[in-house]
Amino acid sequence: MFKLAIYGKKFNNDASKHIRELFEYLKFINADVFINNDFAEFINQKFAIDSSFKLYEKKEKIDTSLDFLISIGGDGTILDTITAIRDSNVPILGVNTGRMGFLANNNKSEIKKAFDKIIDNNYKLDRRALLSLSYKDNEFGKNNFALNELTVHRKDSSSMMTVKVFVDGDYLNTYWADGLIVATPTGSTAYSLACGGPILTPGSNNFVITPISSHNLNLRPLVVNDNATITLKLDGRDKDFLTTLDSRFATISKKTTLTIKKANFNINLIQIEGQDFFSTIRNKLMWGRDIRN
Repeated sequence: MFKLAIYGKKFNNDASKHIRELFEYLKFINADVFINNDFAEFINQKFAIDSSFKLYEKKEKIDTSLDFLISIGGDGTILDTITAIRDSNVPILGVNTGRMGFLANNNKSEIKKAFDKIIDNNYKLDRRALLSLSYKDNEFGKNNFALNELTVHRKDSSSMMTVKVFVDGDYLNTYWADGLIVATPTGSTAYSLACGGPILTPGSNNFVITPISSHNLNLRPLVVNDNATITLKLDGRDKDFLTTLDSRFATISKKTTLTIKKANFNINLIQIEGQDFFSTIRNKLMWGRDIRN
C-alpha cells in the first residue's frame, strides 16, 4: 500500500474531472493519503473527499516515511512544496494543471497511467541540486535554499544597482544592471533563460550567473562549478534591494554580502519511463516545430 501526500493549488474546471479520477483511484488502491488542508478545502468545493484521507499543514516538515508526494499544479507548485520536503528525500510526482510544466511534466489526463508505471516500478528518480544562501540576519531562516534560482534586483526605483561578484574568493566582475541571477541547472530553463542564459542539463554540477539587463552589452552569462562559493556584494543609489529564493523574497539593505553555495541535499523528482530531460525541453520549447507544417 502506498503512503503519500498531496499538495496543490487551485485548478480550473477542465482539470476537475482528472483530479477526481485520481482521488477515486487512490481510494481504489487503498492508498494512505495525506492532503494539504488548504488544498482539501478547495477540492471539497468541487467534490467530496473520501473521509479516510487525512489532512496536514503545509508548514509542517513532511513525513519522511512517505513513499512520495503528488504536486498538483505547475512548476511553481513544486517549488512551493520543497520548503516542506527539504532534506527528507521524499520524491515528488508532478502533475501539470498549469502551463509550461518543465518540472510538473505529467499531464493531468495521464495521471492513472503514471501511477500504473509507478506500481510496476517503471520509473526513476531525477536528482536535482539546490543552492543555499547565507547572509547576516538571513530572513529566510531554515528555508534559505532554492531549486531554481537566487535573484537580487532593484526594488523601489529605476536606478541600476551594482553587484560585485567573487567566485571562491577571486574577483569576477562588477555588474551594473537591474539585478543578477544565480541559477541551478533546474532554474536554467526559468528566469535565467529569459535573460539570455544557457540551458544546463540536470546533473551537470554547475551554476550559471546571469545579469538582468546589464548596462555592459558585452557581458554574457557565465557557467561555474557548483562546488564554488559565490559571493555577491551589493551597492547602488537605493537604500534597499530585493532578493528572492524561487518564489520567496526578502528585502535587504545595500552593502549586504550574500554567500551562495550548493545545498547539502537534493530534491528527487519521479520520472516515468519514457520521460527524459531532452524530450521535455524539446516539447515545451517547441524545438523543431515548423509553422509551415
